[in-house]
Amino acid sequence: MSKDPHLPVVIGITAASGAVLTERCITWLAAHGVPLYVTCSNNGRLVWQQELDESLEAAAARWREQGDVTLVDVGDEAALIASGSLLTAGMIIVPCSTGSVAAIANGVCTNVLHRAAEVTIKEKRPLVLMPRETPLSAIHLEAWLKLARLGVTIVPPMLTFYNHPKDIQDMVDFSVGRALTLLGFPDALPEHLRYHR
Repeated sequence: MSKDPHLPVVIGITAASGAVLTERCITWLAAHGVPLYVTCSNNGRLVWQQELDESLEAAAARWREQGDVTLVDVGDEAALIASGSLLTAGMIIVPCSTGSVAAIANGVCTNVLHRAAEVTIKEKRPLVLMPRETPLSAIHLEAWLKLARLGVTIVPPMLTFYNHPKDIQDMVDFSVGRALTLLGFPDALPEHLRYHR
């Protein structure tokens, strides 16, 4: 790992479909000793329960058994992740709804998740978004472009075939591995899913 394992990573979870991506991201980082601050929108909690048949609190209890994971209430305006004084290795929002993309792109902080993203941008730390939406309208693309110009990395989970994925888990591992690589953790991409000539 190239990142300092003592610097925490902020994980944002929104109401976009793709809780399995979040699960993989958090379990990999926690297993590798990276302290985590996890915050989830209210609708994100509903999607989590629907897709994984588990409450976010139950998931957080599992994560804490693996590593240093702190669940942050999305309504806690005094949370540490709302301040640039908290040194972090960056932030990843996985999955990222188009509503959250729009809020972040326009500096609209309706909750701590959006504020943490704003802080990450202003402190010039890595911010990776994994948006889930299709088809994309001009509204979506303009928000993505605005953020890309600010240095935000946009990583939609895309299907790949050149690496011969065997199942959905391989596709999840590849998407999350690519996103974490761009956040500064190149070991997150499994060797068997890397491109080889």
